[in-house]
Amino acid sequence: MSESRRSFIKKSLLSAAGLSLSGLAMPAKSYSRIIGSNDRINVAIIGLGRRLGAFTEPISMKQSNVRLMYLCDVMESQRTKAAERFSRILDYQPALENDVRKIYEDESIDAIIDATPDHWHAPGTCYALQAGKHVYVEKPCSHNPYEGELMVAFQKKYGKVVQMGNQQRSSLESIEIVNEIHDGVIGTPYKAVAFYSNNRGEVVVPKPAPVPDGLDWNLFQGPAPRQAYQHNIWDYNWHWYGWTWGTAETGNNAVHELDIARWALQVDFPNRVECLAGKHHFPDDGWTMYDTMYATLHFPGNKAITWDGKSRNGYNTYGSGRGTVIYGSDGSVFVNRGGYKLFDRRGQLVRERRSGDGEGGTALGGGGNMSTRHVVNFFHTIRGTEAQRSPIDEGVKSTLLGHLANISSRIGKGFDVDEHTGRAYDRDAMRLWKREYEPGWEPTL
Repeated sequence: MSESRRSFIKKSLLSAAGLSLSGLAMPAKSYSRIIGSNDRINVAIIGLGRRLGAFTEPISMKQSNVRLMYLCDVMESQRTKAAERFSRILDYQPALENDVRKIYEDESIDAIIDATPDHWHAPGTCYALQAGKHVYVEKPCSHNPYEGELMVAFQKKYGKVVQMGNQQRSSLESIEIVNEIHDGVIGTPYKAVAFYSNNRGEVVVPKPAPVPDGLDWNLFQGPAPRQAYQHNIWDYNWHWYGWTWGTAETGNNAVHELDIARWALQVDFPNRVECLAGKHHFPDDGWTMYDTMYATLHFPGNKAITWDGKSRNGYNTYGSGRGTVIYGSDGSVFVNRGGYKLFDRRGQLVRERRSGDGEGGTALGGGGNMSTRHVVNFFHTIRGTEAQRSPIDEGVKSTLLGHLANISSRIGKGFDVDEHTGRAYDRDAMRLWKREYEPGWEPTL
């Protein structure tokens, strides 16, 4: 965080009613509850949109021993709705905040849950680490490959826990079957097909419009170069309206499935990527990216991961809306958030286990048991009482697979990759390795 920005934050805090450099002023009773809490973790949630439901249960659980200090969002209505939601499960009221920079400066905050749009994930994590916070950051953990490298460097420097929100790493069924794959239940695994099929509809064409009431458009943009507001950008459709904020469906959903594939195959960086992608539905609507992608990532040891993504064609090619199929020399496994099926080499079902986590399918937002376990694992990792299920260096590797596929689609060709670092051996690809930042907003070590 630059000194000029830090100075601005401190001055803003000092001039704001009821604020001090240590955060919002609290009654003595509330303050004593925090001081006497021993291993209690003070948490702030940044970004109160569709993923908010994933955090209500783990925060409210007594055994989590956390206190929600802030609900932060650049849209006033999101803050209001979130406050109402938590008022039904908490016996206290977290502070509502528009500007995340004030939370970075509050020394009482131990951990931040970052559920902002993609372009905020890595910069927000880096700012938080500089401020001494642990971070749970939603996928994709970065907007571009450079930011993934940056996050790993920041985590190593500051030594805090950073966990990506790839919650299937905390699915009991996924953990079980992946461990069995590693132990040889399907022989030698050599290929995985990760897939997603949804029937997303037509979206409006963005047009110049006034900034909606209650939206801090400047802070929404944050690290991204400034531009005028256009209709319907802030609410979810930023995913499809160009590369300024979003990472398309590959960043939005492929990272989840690619992570399972990479985990099962026990691979790190590919040595080549090839991709075929295009926009095939509603040709005149506002969706500016591809809506269909078929990408293959080749790995050392003659292994491969294929991504079959269909954002706007709901045909379930593999019998489910999302999931991963892992092929081995002696059998195969189908695994998704709903459980797994184990098949022998002839294709006969050997065993099936279903999950009760309630997070299957392609519906937006929500939460469930695996999200709860994943967030609670983050809390316990901070305390040192559990092994972390998704360290950020692992999350960065899985996110990179999505970035490489996106880059291949944007430059219109495949390219070779350094299997030791994940960097592209292609000048055109490397031109997209990093993005442009609003002056003064790029995180620096």
